[in-house]
Amino acid sequence: MKKHFNIIIAGAGGIAEAVAMLLTEWSEVTPSIFIGDRSLAKAQKVAQWVEEGTTKPCSVKPYHLPENGLTDEMETLLHQGDIILDCLPGSQAPRIAQFAKDYKLHYANLTEYVSETEKIIALAKDAKTAFILQTGLAPGYIDLLGNGLFQQFCTDFKVNKVDKLELKVGALTKHAIAPHYYGFTWSPVGVATEYLKDTIVLRDYIKTTLPSLSERATIIIDGFTYEEDLTSGGAADLPDALSGKVRSLDYKTLRFPGHYAWVEKQLSNIENSNDTINQLQQKMEAVVPHIEDDQIVLYAAVEGKDADGILRRREIAKRILPQKVGKNQLRAIQTTTAAPLAQAAQLLLENAYSGIILQSQIDPLLFLNGRFIVNVYGKM
Repeated sequence: MKKHFNIIIAGAGGIAEAVAMLLTEWSEVTPSIFIGDRSLAKAQKVAQWVEEGTTKPCSVKPYHLPENGLTDEMETLLHQGDIILDCLPGSQAPRIAQFAKDYKLHYANLTEYVSETEKIIALAKDAKTAFILQTGLAPGYIDLLGNGLFQQFCTDFKVNKVDKLELKVGALTKHAIAPHYYGFTWSPVGVATEYLKDTIVLRDYIKTTLPSLSERATIIIDGFTYEEDLTSGGAADLPDALSGKVRSLDYKTLRFPGHYAWVEKQLSNIENSNDTINQLQQKMEAVVPHIEDDQIVLYAAVEGKDADGILRRREIAKRILPQKVGKNQLRAIQTTTAAPLAQAAQLLLENAYSGIILQSQIDPLLFLNGRFIVNVYGKM
């Protein structure tokens, strides 16, 4: 950050506290940060945690963010703010985006929810400020990495079409036990949702929809064996942006072998209903523990023939572990999700953007070489 900004964070969960830490520690000029939650006590606790954990002089203030309506305190804050970073559940995204439009603030969010994203695109298309959507880990970083890989491949091999673009991410524990071979490192409802909502892919160059968990395969990354399967949301807008250019594009979630078979068994015991996501979440939470010591495994690959007809493949794989930021230890899922959000904030605050900015519209090299990204993910 090159000058002082007022940054409003909506939500006080794990990603909110992480993005506040990254912004206070790694910004060129430390911003003033305002953290809001429906529980003021929770917001106060996070604000104190950030202030005590940072090595920089900073201002982190809590505020009450009600589930409905607008307080006088929030109205004053919205008049003073420069950007809202939305770390709330995806169902709240259109409401918070509307605040940003009404009070002329920039806005960035994390959600993979498709219908909520479409609502924000509609409401913000003529906004004077800019809205970066789906800028977390997946969707987010993995899409920029994949798009950057695709662009480099086309340039280096003098082509404009490829056969495959593969995007894969796993938020995993370091160990896994039977029967579920899993541990929660992030939102249980997010896991259940991505397993059950349909996924958007490219097949034979055309955008189409497939059921999640319908194309399981085994993959070896850096010598470790994982299972991969289709899940919703992680491809962001790349199926639209690369339609006609990539024969097969999809996003898959990485898991330890045995997990997906266990999930299928749970689903077979759930009656078809409008409440399937909630029922799967309850079944998982009953037996799957929450684990702090996590890791993020990610993989992107592009494959196709070069101008001479030779089949080529480019791959990037990364494994990211928990990291100390300031005096506080952050989980891998926190830093990998918060870093793109912080990088999006810098991009919006330091440039004259307006309207909707989707993942495919961001310059991959510019974004992936930003300070917040490199400090977590390393260079592309």
